[in-house]
Amino acid sequence: MNKLRFSYQTELDFSEAVSGHRFQLRCLPPDLPQQRICDLELEISPACEPGHETDSFHNPVLIGSIDEPHETFSYKVSGLAFVDQHLIRTSPYKPLYRFQSDYTRQGPALAALTEEVRESILASGGKVSSPVERATFAMHAVHERLAYVPGSTTVETCAEEALAGGSGVCQDFAQVTISVCRGLGLLAKYVAGIYTAEGATHAWIEVYQGGRWHPLDPTNDCAVGDSYVKISNGRDYGDCLLSIGVFNGSAEQSQTVHARVDELACAEQ
Repeated sequence: MNKLRFSYQTELDFSEAVSGHRFQLRCLPPDLPQQRICDLELEISPACEPGHETDSFHNPVLIGSIDEPHETFSYKVSGLAFVDQHLIRTSPYKPLYRFQSDYTRQGPALAALTEEVRESILASGGKVSSPVERATFAMHAVHERLAYVPGSTTVETCAEEALAGGSGVCQDFAQVTISVCRGLGLLAKYVAGIYTAEGATHAWIEVYQGGRWHPLDPTNDCAVGDSYVKISNGRDYGDCLLSIGVFNGSAEQSQTVHARVDELACAEQ
């Protein structure tokens, strides 16, 4: 088990004052069997009292509005997480995780990689057989094909475009691997979260086997350990947006994200 202190903050700067701002935030890490959240604090500016809901993927959602004019909108989440991946429990799955979604739909590049992975698995003579083993095999193949290059893609880049371009960031590594897994007939989903590093938020995947979701990190080509804090999950990035919203006005907006996770000693608070 790891004891983690985490914080992440997103700030939106508008080129001119906006009003009638309506927003949804998927920014609260949930309590899970493998992830216990304590001392959770949320700061929203301009201050408001959001409502709490849960979406169809069981993600906590904050819904709020700010009517007065403002040029900056920000939220910060901080707290402690006790993480032990060995405590993952059985849970049902949605059949939709077997099918491609908007961001993972296959074109020529993904279809060719999927077929290559399928043939390599068959050639293993049964050494790669379980869903997690096949997903791990696919993850290794994706890691060999994609280079991690910050700024090479945007949040709107789909898996096919990222693979064809040969580079991407964590969102792309996750979605390409999910697409290949689903092409192999596996149940796979997208996870947004943070881990023991300072910078941006992170993305990884989960694969269903034996009644449980097993996490894998395609960006780092490894299994997810106890230094990761899960925030939300869904079919792809589109289901896990930390913040979405609308407002009155024609202002341009820019976004700054900062995340930090530190591992603490057992006795440290």
